[in-house]
Amino acid sequence: MRAVRIDEFGGPEVLVPVEVPDPVAGPGEVLVRIAAAGVNRVDALVRAGVYHRAGRPPLIPGVEAAGVVAALGEGVTGLEVGQRVMALDGVNAPGFYAELAIVPATQVTVLPHGVGLVEGATLPVAWLSAWYCLRHLAKVTKEDTVVVKAAASGVGSAAVQIAAETGARIIALAGSAQKAAWAGEFGAQDTVDTSAHPDEAEVEEILRLTDGRGADVVLDTVGGRAFGRSLREVGHGGRVVALANVALEPSTVDTRDFYPKNASVFGFQLTNLQIHGYDPRADLRELAERVAAGAYRVPVETVVPLEEARAAHELLERRDNRGKIVLAVSDLTSGG
Repeated sequence: MRAVRIDEFGGPEVLVPVEVPDPVAGPGEVLVRIAAAGVNRVDALVRAGVYHRAGRPPLIPGVEAAGVVAALGEGVTGLEVGQRVMALDGVNAPGFYAELAIVPATQVTVLPHGVGLVEGATLPVAWLSAWYCLRHLAKVTKEDTVVVKAAASGVGSAAVQIAAETGARIIALAGSAQKAAWAGEFGAQDTVDTSAHPDEAEVEEILRLTDGRGADVVLDTVGGRAFGRSLREVGHGGRVVALANVALEPSTVDTRDFYPKNASVFGFQLTNLQIHGYDPRADLRELAERVAAGAYRVPVETVVPLEEARAAHELLERRDNRGKIVLAVSDLTSGG
């Protein structure tokens, strides 16, 4: 089968198209013929050799995809060959930059009618992360003011919509005026161009927009120094959810920025959550059904052929994209 492999850690140039043997499903596993694979920050971290759960090369990256069931391993029930599915695999080993992939049955979810395979390939990581953080951890309600950082990213644009559906007030932060305005189209009442409000000016703008109270919820998708600002931006009794450190830098925390406010700080890491027993299928089903019903719009910046994974990573690292980048692996992507 065709695949894109990492034979040594490095920049996007180490993503090499190769031919490898077809995998075979074992007990409790599903063989999925991949139609489309989402491109995520974690893929770039794996490629660069800085992801804490990555093994050693050779590696096939990719932690989310959509396709059709090609074969079922022994003992697998509830799925049928030919079904359109979403797949998530951040626990055992990445591997969706390929025509075929083996996935534990517990990480395969049937894709409802009305959700295309390209859309389905974007839901298991960015959208599920935003969903879990806002629905299960922050428990956002219509009474809340929610700050979403990097709101033009895959996670951010999903989070704006998920929070907006509750009736909450959304303040969307993005790294340019154009990105901030685009994120606002998904339901944010206020937008902040962080390039025009760097560092402490960002905090001051959030406090101004909330009449000095601070936000009820801050979804920190950036990490590093941004996390310290998140603690200053949250208000009394508020919740900060930290789910990334794309800045790849330390976070300096002053406990006086949050404990006097009786604020809560939640950490979220999808892979670790699964390792400790989280079954993503129920949440993914509900999320996909909301997409099928038209409640959410899944923005896809671009779809590129599998062999052009290098170009996809270059786009991701320039941070020019608005919404998701997807690799088209086969012509199954025409499925609706």
